[in-house]
Amino acid sequence: MGFLDNYSSQIKGIMRIVFGLLFLEHGLNKMIGFPMAAGATHHAFNLMAFPVGPAGVIEVVGGILILLGLFSRYAAFIASGEMAFAYFLAHFPRSPFPLINGGGEAICFCFVFLFLAAAGPGSFAINQK
Repeated sequence: MGFLDNYSSQIKGIMRIVFGLLFLEHGLNKMIGFPMAAGATHHAFNLMAFPVGPAGVIEVVGGILILLGLFSRYAAFIASGEMAFAYFLAHFPRSPFPLINGGGEAICFCFVFLFLAAAGPGSFAINQK
Protein backbone atom coordinates (compact mmCIF):
# COMPACT_ATOMS: atom_id res chain seq x y z
CA MET A 1 0.00 0.00 0.00
CA GLY A 2 2.39 2.61 -1.23
CA PHE A 3 -0.16 5.40 -0.92
CA LEU A 4 0.35 5.44 2.87
CA ASP A 5 4.17 5.53 2.73
CA ASN A 6 4.26 9.32 3.04
CA TYR A 7 2.22 9.11 6.26
CA SER A 8 4.03 6.29 8.07
CA SER A 9 5.62 8.56 10.66
CA GLN A 10 2.29 10.24 11.46
CA ILE A 11 0.48 6.89 11.65
CA LYS A 12 3.19 5.53 13.95
CA GLY A 13 2.84 8.63 16.14
CA ILE A 14 -0.94 8.23 16.34
CA MET A 15 -0.53 4.54 17.19
CA ARG A 16 1.92 5.48 19.97
CA ILE A 17 -0.53 8.03 21.40
CA VAL A 18 -3.48 5.62 21.32
CA PHE A 19 -1.55 2.75 22.92
CA GLY A 20 -0.04 5.12 25.50
CA LEU A 21 -3.55 6.24 26.48
CA LEU A 22 -4.80 2.64 26.69
CA PHE A 23 -1.80 1.64 28.82
CA LEU A 24 -2.30 4.67 31.07
CA GLU A 25 -5.96 3.69 31.52
CA HIS A 26 -4.94 0.22 32.76
CA GLY A 27 -2.46 1.74 35.20
CA LEU A 28 -4.95 4.27 36.54
CA ASN A 29 -7.45 1.48 37.08
CA LYS A 30 -4.88 -0.40 39.17
CA MET A 31 -3.77 2.65 41.14
CA ILE A 32 -6.96 4.67 41.74
CA GLY A 33 -9.75 2.42 40.51
CA PHE A 34 -10.69 4.71 37.62
CA PRO A 35 -12.16 3.89 35.28
CA MET A 36 -13.91 1.10 37.12
CA ALA A 37 -14.06 -2.10 35.09
CA ALA A 38 -17.42 -3.86 34.88
CA GLY A 39 -17.95 -6.13 37.87
CA ALA A 40 -14.79 -4.89 39.62
CA THR A 41 -14.52 -3.58 43.13
CA HIS A 42 -11.98 -0.92 44.04
CA HIS A 43 -9.32 -1.79 46.55
CA ALA A 44 -6.73 0.46 48.13
CA PHE A 45 -3.59 0.66 46.02
CA ASN A 46 -0.53 -0.90 47.60
CA LEU A 47 2.76 -0.28 45.80
CA MET A 48 4.27 -3.32 47.48
CA ALA A 49 1.50 -5.72 46.42
CA PHE A 50 3.24 -7.84 43.82
CA PRO A 51 2.65 -7.78 40.86
CA VAL A 52 -0.22 -5.27 40.81
CA GLY A 53 1.64 -2.43 42.58
CA PRO A 54 4.74 -2.32 40.37
CA ALA A 55 2.60 -3.00 37.28
CA GLY A 56 0.38 0.00 38.08
CA VAL A 57 3.40 2.27 38.39
CA ILE A 58 4.95 0.99 35.14
CA GLU A 59 1.62 1.43 33.35
CA VAL A 60 0.99 4.98 34.59
CA VAL A 61 4.52 6.31 34.18
CA GLY A 62 5.17 4.32 31.01
CA GLY A 63 1.78 5.25 29.56
CA ILE A 64 2.45 8.95 30.09
CA LEU A 65 5.97 8.76 28.60
CA ILE A 66 4.77 6.74 25.61
CA LEU A 67 1.81 9.07 25.10
CA LEU A 68 4.04 12.15 25.11
CA GLY A 69 6.85 10.58 23.13
CA LEU A 70 9.30 11.45 25.90
CA PHE A 71 11.94 8.72 26.23
CA SER A 72 9.27 6.54 24.71
CA ARG A 73 11.68 3.94 23.31
CA TYR A 74 12.91 3.15 26.83
CA ALA A 75 9.41 3.27 28.29
CA ALA A 76 8.05 1.07 25.50
CA PHE A 77 10.80 -1.49 26.03
CA ILE A 78 10.04 -1.72 29.75
CA ALA A 79 6.28 -1.82 29.06
CA SER A 80 6.81 -4.61 26.51
CA GLY A 81 8.66 -6.65 29.11
CA GLU A 82 5.97 -6.02 31.69
CA MET A 83 3.31 -7.24 29.27
CA ALA A 84 5.30 -10.39 28.43
CA PHE A 85 5.72 -11.02 32.16
CA ALA A 86 2.00 -10.39 32.76
CA TYR A 87 1.02 -12.77 29.99
CA PHE A 88 3.13 -15.65 31.26
CA LEU A 89 2.39 -15.00 34.94
CA ALA A 90 -1.35 -14.28 34.82
CA HIS A 91 -2.78 -15.53 31.52
CA PHE A 92 -0.79 -18.48 30.21
CA PRO A 93 -1.33 -20.66 33.31
CA ARG A 94 -5.10 -20.58 32.61
CA SER A 95 -4.71 -21.92 29.06
CA PRO A 96 -2.18 -21.77 26.23
CA PHE A 97 -4.84 -20.13 24.02
CA PRO A 98 -5.13 -16.32 24.30
CA LEU A 99 -8.81 -16.38 23.37
CA ILE A 100 -9.50 -18.59 26.38
CA ASN A 101 -7.00 -17.12 28.87
CA GLY A 102 -7.87 -13.47 28.18
CA GLY A 103 -4.30 -12.59 27.27
CA GLY A 104 -4.79 -11.23 23.76
CA GLU A 105 -4.58 -7.64 24.93
CA ALA A 106 -1.32 -8.30 26.82
CA ILE A 107 0.16 -9.89 23.69
CA CYS A 108 -0.87 -6.90 21.55
CA PHE A 109 0.57 -4.41 24.06
CA CYS A 110 3.79 -6.44 24.25
CA PHE A 111 4.45 -6.48 20.53
CA VAL A 112 3.26 -2.94 19.76
CA PHE A 113 5.56 -1.62 22.50
CA LEU A 114 8.43 -3.80 21.26
CA PHE A 115 7.88 -2.34 17.77
CA LEU A 116 7.89 1.23 19.13
CA ALA A 117 11.07 0.54 21.11
CA ALA A 118 12.79 -0.61 17.92
CA ALA A 119 11.24 1.74 15.34
CA GLY A 120 10.95 4.93 17.40
CA PRO A 121 8.01 7.10 18.40
CA GLY A 122 7.08 8.58 15.03
CA SER A 123 5.60 12.06 14.68
CA PHE A 124 4.20 14.24 17.45
CA ALA A 125 6.86 13.08 19.95
CA ILE A 126 8.71 15.36 22.36
CA ASN A 127 11.96 13.53 21.52
CA GLN A 128 13.03 10.52 19.48
CA LYS A 129 14.63 8.64 22.39
